[in-house]
Amino acid sequence: MNTDTDAARANVYSLLAVLLATAPTADILDLLRRIDDPPASPNRMANVWQQLKSAGEKAHLSQLDEEYHRLFVGLGRGELIPYGSWYQAGFLMGKPLARLRSDLATLGIERRPGIKETEDHAAALLESMAIICGPPDGFDAETQRNFFNDLQQAPAARFYRAVGTLGEVFLELEKTYLDL
Repeated sequence: MNTDTDAARANVYSLLAVLLATAPTADILDLLRRIDDPPASPNRMANVWQQLKSAGEKAHLSQLDEEYHRLFVGLGRGELIPYGSWYQAGFLMGKPLARLRSDLATLGIERRPGIKETEDHAAALLESMAIICGPPDGFDAETQRNFFNDLQQAPAARFYRAVGTLGEVFLELEKTYLDL
């Protein structure tokens, strides 16, 4: 595989992981605001980056924190459940999580001390993909696409609609890339 391409893929996975792990910080917003404008003949991914840049330019930290919590935390539960097991089995802590833990152990990827979220959290899966940049064993493409589609449709999502679009389009490109 192409090391420049793999590094770029890992960077996108890392960015998505950071955005889904917690509300964006001032540094992350600054990074998003510095995204280069797309070329003269933009492709779909260039448009998505422009949407994310625009969302970052319009965003305010306090609003992003509130939006993140409404979407992913909530009182008792947020609008979206960012765990692969939920989408695969309809509940948490089941066989999909056990399989994922086994797959991650085989790859030598361990949960960091102090992390409360299980390994099937969307951010953890994306972070793992950034590490291995290979096909996702625990969170298949359809499940990922469903999650990012849900993120784009969630009533509380404003900034995170652009994150959902980036995730969806990036994963479509990833599937094509990995199928080659």
